[in-house]
Amino acid sequence: MPDIHTPFPTVPSLLAGTLRVLPLTPLAQALTILARRLVTNHPGMISRLGPYVDRRFAIVPTDLPVTLLLHPHPTVMRVTLHRQPPASDARIAGPLAALLGLVHGTWDGDALFFSRDLVIDGDTAAALALRNAIDDSELDLGAEIAGLSGPFNSLLTRLIYLAERRTGVPLRRAEAQK
Repeated sequence: MPDIHTPFPTVPSLLAGTLRVLPLTPLAQALTILARRLVTNHPGMISRLGPYVDRRFAIVPTDLPVTLLLHPHPTVMRVTLHRQPPASDARIAGPLAALLGLVHGTWDGDALFFSRDLVIDGDTAAALALRNAIDDSELDLGAEIAGLSGPFNSLLTRLIYLAERRTGVPLRRAEAQK
């Protein structure tokens, strides 16, 4: 695993700035489609949440001017985006690269937490259940996104690989990066 004490790559300010002015609804709808695909392809992820399945999780990429609010319910899974912090049961904050690295198994969640690269507020048991559900599912967001692109799967896979190499942001499962 890479050394987590090196600075994480951050989203370029120009790209982050576009999120200040673009409408968030289309992006939220795309993220909801992706989240529903994840639930379909990894049904154990929802069951692994157990009693926390109805919690609202605020995911805060600290280098972006938005907060993702994840509602991981098995029948009404959705993601909404907010410019102001929304009410939530648990809040998980850190650089986008750290959050994606956590999802992809690139970095250890406990190490990120104890190094303060990741901050958890609110219902920490719910946040831990979410992390365990994600870990157990061995998600690969790059592959899932490419899988949604139909005939452009191969092209998008190559673009994701290129973006990952250029930015240092883990966009695929750690095993796929080798």
